[in-house]
Order: sequence, then C-alpha cells, then structure tokens
Amino acid sequence: MIYELSHAMSKYVPALSLKLADFVFWSDDFRPQQFKKPYKFLNMKKTLLLVTLFWSMTSFIQEKPKKVIFFGDSITQAGVQPTGYITKIGQMLEKQGLKDKYELIGAGIGGNKVYDLYLRLEDDVLNKKPDIVIIYVGVNDVWHKATSGTGTDLDKFEKFYQALINKMKANNIKVIVCTPAAIGERTDASNQQDGDLNLYSKSIRNLATKNELPICDLRKEFQDYNVKNNPENKEKTILTTDRVHLNELGNQFVADKMLPLILK
Repeated sequence: MIYELSHAMSKYVPALSLKLADFVFWSDDFRPQQFKKPYKFLNMKKTLLLVTLFWSMTSFIQEKPKKVIFFGDSITQAGVQPTGYITKIGQMLEKQGLKDKYELIGAGIGGNKVYDLYLRLEDDVLNKKPDIVIIYVGVNDVWHKATSGTGTDLDKFEKFYQALINKMKANNIKVIVCTPAAIGERTDASNQQDGDLNLYSKSIRNLATKNELPICDLRKEFQDYNVKNNPENKEKTILTTDRVHLNELGNQFVADKMLPLILK
C-alpha cells in the first residue's frame, strides 16, 4: 500500500521526490535479501501522515476544464458581449459553482453561412481541441436568399452541415446542434421566410436524429414563446431587436436552453 501511495504521489506531483526513508523507522531485526540496508517499517502514525500528505497535495490539483466552442454567425459573435448568451451561460455556471469546470469560447462571425463554418473549421475549432462544440447556423443561409440572393440551397446546406459533424466526431468532439430561431417573430406564419426557416430547421432535426446528437431546438422554442407572449403579433422586440438578433431577454432565453445540454 505504501509503495502504491508513493507511486501515486509522484504521478500527481512529479517535481516532488518522496522517499520511503523519509517516513520510516529503522529496524535491525530484518534484512530482506534484496536490500543491503536494514528493512524499513512504517508504523500507523507514519502511514497516516503519508496518506494525509497525499490527499492534501492532490486536493490542490485542478481538473482540466472542458473547452466549449460556440460556432456560428453574428448571433454567436454578439454572444460574448456583456449581455450576450455566451456571457450569460458563464454567469450561470459561476452561480452553480462550475465556473472553473468550463472554458467558453465564442467563434461567431457576422454573415457566416454553413459553408463559411466549414471553411474555417480547422483554424477556429479543431486546432483549439474543444470537448464540446455548439453549432448555431442557418439564419443567413435562409435570410440572404431574399436580401442578397446569396443563401444556401437546402441540399448543399445539409451536405456542408453533415461534413461539419463528420469532422468534429472524428476528433471525439461532443456536437450540439441548434435550429435557427427566427427571421421575424409574428405568430401567424406571415413572416416572409417562415416556410424556409421551418424547412431548414427540420433538416437540422433530421441530422441530429441521424447522427444521434443533442439538439437545441430554438426554432420551436421561439415559436412557442411568441405564441404565449406576443399577443400583438409584433415582428420584433419580443426576443429579438430586429427580427433576427437577440435582445437581452432573447440572449437569456437561449442561454437557458443551451446550458442543460452542455452540462448533460
């Protein structure tokens, strides 16, 4: 047992050289053949001292925090701001006494679509060796069809999204996918791109099922919230500032939905 403790201590604190002789009494009664010196014995007091020292040292060794990358567009880029959802997740972790257990990294760039994420996957995600990645993309793939004609066709969206998943899983990363929340908050299906947004969200749900991934279904959550909390059928200001980007309540709403999936 004592030799095992000494070995364990040297594993956790390699700079500390612990020799059995420092904790033992000499005895001239026994001389094992493998030793030229008198055999060394530990009494109970010395054993307890060694055990106490071992646990006191290992208690100071901090577990490496889990690295979580939030991978997305301008919504994620804003997530690291003082009232952003990533910042709020960090505050919630701190309240739960888990601040030191997780390292949160925002990797959002405004205007990004799914193929932009694929192109910067190596530099912004894989090279950082994360434990968890949350993919939050799809709004621009739909929205830019109407605003600039540069959206992403559904079949290409699915292929790039699956490619992202494949590369992350190959690197033993826990992947959490999110459906795009809103391009307008009206509840009567009169937002211009409701149809496409629902279609792309369905695609992400299918990918989650196919790849057995946890999903943060923000599209459904936003729709359900607006039905209950948007009696005037406003197109914005319930959870968004401009139909797309999150206000402070929207950021808190997203943080509340994401955190349980990170902790699970």
